[in-house]
Amino acid sequence: MVNFTRSIAFHLVENGIRANVVAPGPTWTVLDIAARNMPEEGLAQLGSEGPMGRGPQRKEIAPVYVYLASDADPGHTVGEVI
Repeated sequence: MVNFTRSIAFHLVENGIRANVVAPGPTWTVLDIAARNMPEEGLAQLGSEGPMGRGPQRKEIAPVYVYLASDADPGHTVGEVI
């Protein structure tokens, strides 16, 4: 996904479209138990191998999407992985 986004980003920007990637790593949501068929004990370990020792919370990722959706702020953010 990263290579694809970077390869098309500079072609799309000519049409005013910014292509970027948000890659926060394993993130727990309420759908994880059903979608991953993972027991709750496994969810406690989700993201524990990351640098912070835990997976990100949704409220920690949301500002990235708001930033990228903004018309003013991310004007020169093209082909990036956040």
